[in-house]
Amino acid sequence: MTTVPASDSPARLLRKGTPRPRARGAGGQHRAGPIALATLILVSVASLFPLYWTLVAASSDGHRVIATPPPLVPGGNLFHNIGYVWEHAGARGMGVALLNSTLVAGTVALSTVAFSVLAGFAFAKLRFPGRGALLALVVSTMAVPAQVSIVPLFILMKHLGLGNQLGALILPTLVTAFGVFFMRQYLTQALPTELLEAARVDGANSLRVVWHVVVPVARPAMAVLGMLTFVQSWNDFLWPIIAVNGAVNPTVQVALAGLGTGWSTDWSVITAGALVGTLPLLLVFTVFGRQIVGGITQGALKG
Repeated sequence: MTTVPASDSPARLLRKGTPRPRARGAGGQHRAGPIALATLILVSVASLFPLYWTLVAASSDGHRVIATPPPLVPGGNLFHNIGYVWEHAGARGMGVALLNSTLVAGTVALSTVAFSVLAGFAFAKLRFPGRGALLALVVSTMAVPAQVSIVPLFILMKHLGLGNQLGALILPTLVTAFGVFFMRQYLTQALPTELLEAARVDGANSLRVVWHVVVPVARPAMAVLGMLTFVQSWNDFLWPIIAVNGAVNPTVQVALAGLGTGWSTDWSVITAGALVGTLPLLLVFTVFGRQIVGGITQGALKG
């Protein structure tokens, strides 16, 4: 049997500062292989190409966009087309449309998150008569197409005095069945009942329990739900074009629809309008993307 020299004993090596071998477990770093890198590059290029093509078309003129083969290099008309869109998108310009869409989408996102957290917590952790029937009723409303409720919803908004008002776009979407069901499913798994019982023992009332216990646990799901709701409200077109007069209170999508009217369609101008309407969403993703991903990771680690 071979013996380890005293000079090379483990204790002496550690005292000398010999680095320990790094484990390849959960705490180690893994290097991506060439196949993984190539796949990531292809997926990234495919994901960014529609945005790049939008930029190319928005910076070209109407004849160059529809040419064969299509252009792949940006032109020099970007600011000219954006200026035209800013002045002629809708009756009041693109600035008013962006402001209206920001107000509507932001209000809808905040209210949906707030009400969904309250209702989801009630359905997930509270016991009351008819809980299962009420939850089934809420979930069943997701099976009803939105087009079916447009006529009665329009009549209701007229009776409430919200015709051609932004309130007609906000009030029907203050809370959604998807948001309630999403928060209920998340809180059922992520919120321990023992944590609620401990808060009750400490003398916390329902509002304190929601604010100090439920909201911190539900923050990752709240970020995801808020982002999805904001994007959906921003891109909504059918209900705004029916409920709101585009000449008085246009949203971005309603304002962009007016760019395609006329004897001929200038696709470069329409694409420039689409680019302007997409920039706020890209800004939101850029500013809050790290918080959303961090919140999802935190929720996964807690789960």
